[in-house]
Amino acid sequence: MDEKWTFITNHGLVLSHIAQNPKITAREIALTVGITERTTHKIITDLEQSNYISKTRIGRRNIYEVNFRNYLRHHSKKDIEVSTILQALNVTIDNSDSNDSKYASA
Repeated sequence: MDEKWTFITNHGLVLSHIAQNPKITAREIALTVGITERTTHKIITDLEQSNYISKTRIGRRNIYEVNFRNYLRHHSKKDIEVSTILQALNVTIDNSDSNDSKYASA
């Protein structure tokens, strides 16, 4: 049995960690997910370019916001919001401050 593959991709794991902790650093994500910091930065760039996250620079740190209302990319799952997957991964999503905003901080 091949134990190398997982159901959740590195992109999904990075997104879930950002949603859980918007102030998390790329280094912290890399250590938790088990990937390099360089790979983490590439994934963050991918997520930002695809409008799954936005980031704001405050001093030397980034603060992330997740677009919970964006949809999955796979053609067979384009009707499922990111929030559904994150909730399945037990990521706490607090939309209380956002009302109709597409972004919310977890």
